Amino acid sequence: MSGVDTSSLSRRERQIMDILFRRGSATVAEVHAEIPDPPSYSAVRAAMSVLTDKGHVAFTRRSHHYVYTPTSSPEHVRRDETRRLVDTFFAGSASQAMAALLEDAERIDPAELAELQALIAAARKEGR
Repeated sequence: MSGVDTSSLSRRERQIMDILFRRGSATVAEVHAEIPDPPSYSAVRAAMSVLTDKGHVAFTRRSHHYVYTPTSSPEHVRRDETRRLVDTFFAGSASQAMAALLEDAERIDPAELAELQALIAAARKEGR
């Protein structure tokens, strides 16, 4: 999405985005009530303000409350966060990241392995 700051999200920002994606929209109080081990209400409000500044959420005023809605899709945020993870921990190498995931292959369902093989085959076919 254009205009969205794709810089990394903090742990709290990711938690907030997860709640907003799940609910569709929420007030600060609703988000605060769902955050595990919540910080202060003010800290949640500040984090939601940062997410607004980054372009990940927008708000509307309803009665005496602001209602926040995600402007980024879960796929967009997931893609950006995955790129950041690969860049940070695997020097930008997707193959090193995949190798790390496959080290614990017994946890991977055979259907998921087949899906990964199909995705790799499709990427090769497309010249990626």
